[in-house]
Amino acid sequence: MAPLGAARFGLSGGKPDVTVSYLVIAGGASGGSPLGGGGGAGGYRNSYASETSGRNSSTETPLTLALNTTFTVTIGAGGAASTGAGNNGNNSVFDTITSTGGGAGGRYQGFAGSTGGSGGGGGGSDTANSPGAGGSGTTAQGFDGGSGHNNDSYNAAGGGGGASANGATALNNVAGNGGNGLASSITGSSVTRAGGGGGGIYPGGGYVQGSGGSGGGGTGGTLNVPGTNGTVNTGSGSGGGGFTNSQASGTGGSGVVILRYPNNYTISTSGLTTGGEQTDGSDKYIVITAGIGGTVSWT
Repeated sequence: MAPLGAARFGLSGGKPDVTVSYLVIAGGASGGSPLGGGGGAGGYRNSYASETSGRNSSTETPLTLALNTTFTVTIGAGGAASTGAGNNGNNSVFDTITSTGGGAGGRYQGFAGSTGGSGGGGGGSDTANSPGAGGSGTTAQGFDGGSGHNNDSYNAAGGGGGASANGATALNNVAGNGGNGLASSITGSSVTRAGGGGGGIYPGGGYVQGSGGSGGGGTGGTLNVPGTNGTVNTGSGSGGGGFTNSQASGTGGSGVVILRYPNNYTISTSGLTTGGEQTDGSDKYIVITAGIGGTVSWT
C-alpha cells in the first residue's frame, strides 16, 4: 500500500510532483508583398511570477506535472517569406499549453491581414480599392494588426500586432509600425520577445516604411528593398515587402519554449534542441529552440 503522503500529495519515489512555470511563444508570421502588411507575432503565453501574458492579460497558472512522465513540446516555425500574401506562423506547444502562430500580413490592393496569435497588418492600396484591414489577435495571446492606407501611389501598409500592443495603422506616406513585444525574466534577466513586423511602403520623398516592434519585429520594405526577418526564437513577425512584385517579405521568427522549475529536480529531453539546464538562484530553467513533437520529463 502506498504511503499516505504519496496518495494525498502526488509523491513519486518520495518526491512531490514538479511545478513548472512556462513561457510558450509561437512562430511569427511573414508579411505580405508587394506593399505588404507586417507579419503578426506568435501567441505569447506566460505563467512565470506575476509577469504579464499576451495581450496584457493576467499571468497564467504554472503546471504541476508527474515525475518520470513525458510531456510533448513543439517549437513553431516562422512563416515563410512571400511575394504574395504572407504566411502564418506555426503553433508552439508545451503539454496542454498551445500558443497560436502569428497572422500573416496582407498584400497591396486591399488584402487584409490574417487572424493569429497576433494579427497581421493590412496591405496598402490605390484609391480604386479600400485598404486592407488588420487581422485580429487571439485573446490572452496577442494584439491586432493595423490597417493599410490608400492613395494614387498605392501608399502604405499596416504593422503586424505584437504581444503587448496593436500594430499601427498606416497613414498617408507612412507605413504602420509593428506592435511591441513583452518582456519576461523567466531566465533570470529581462528579455523582450514577440514584436510585430512593420508595414511596407511605396517609395518617394519623405515616405517612411514601418519599423518592427520591440522584441524582434522586422522592418518593412520599400522600392526594391525587402522586408526584414523577424528575429529567430522570439516569435516576432517579419516586415512586409516593398513595392515590385518580385520583392519578398521577410521570414517570421521561430518560436521558443522556456521552462523553469525548482533546482532539486532534473529535466531530460528527447528530440529537442536546447541550451541545457541552467541555474538561477533556487531554480533551474531550460530554453528549447527547436523540435517538433519532442518530449521532456523530470526526476
